Amino acid sequence: MQTMVKKMFDLLSLSEKLKMPKKDDALVGRSEPIATAKTHYVNGHNLKGPYPENMHHIIVAMGCFWGVERLFWKIPGVYVTAAGYTGGFTPNPTYEEVCTGKTGHTEAVLVVYDPTILHLDEILKTFWEQHDPTQGMRQGNDIGNNYRSALYLSNERDLEIAKKSKQQFEKALQSKGLGPITTEIALEGPFYFAEDYHQQYLAKNPNGYCGLKGTGVSCPIL
Repeated sequence: MQTMVKKMFDLLSLSEKLKMPKKDDALVGRSEPIATAKTHYVNGHNLKGPYPENMHHIIVAMGCFWGVERLFWKIPGVYVTAAGYTGGFTPNPTYEEVCTGKTGHTEAVLVVYDPTILHLDEILKTFWEQHDPTQGMRQGNDIGNNYRSALYLSNERDLEIAKKSKQQFEKALQSKGLGPITTEIALEGPFYFAEDYHQQYLAKNPNGYCGLKGTGVSCPIL
């Protein structure tokens, strides 16, 4: 009987994680940022800035942020990356709070890049091809609203470019019998830096978990 009750509770909890909480029902959070690293573990650049004036940025969410961050810090032209939480309601959440699904945040990576070296289209191509953007509130075995696919842009011009890239990739997916895309695309809101141990996690733990898995479909935007 206890086992059956536990299974029912687990299913109920999972069902709640597959939905976005209402703002009034989200966890309260806190007024002060949680502690994090000062510098990037791989390249030594300031994690929170200030960044050089010519830098642009984008926030990407593709499931567990460990593998996502490693994917982007290796790209020439990327100045710094940081793991964090965004797209929800709870101010300055902890990892444990985000994992409950009650903050509304998705695990995300801030990508600061030099546009004279790396074009936004190249970032978007990497984003679309290196995960499955059709899965809703999950990526593979990682289930919950904190693993949903999302793009958050800093200005209207980049927002329109991202929306156009979605249309192009969705056609490519549909030609292979996949789709539709469930990725949230919006102007950025607050980005909350994750705890120190999450920053550049796979550089510190090379054999750690990476959940990235693409669809095998090429994105035609370049």
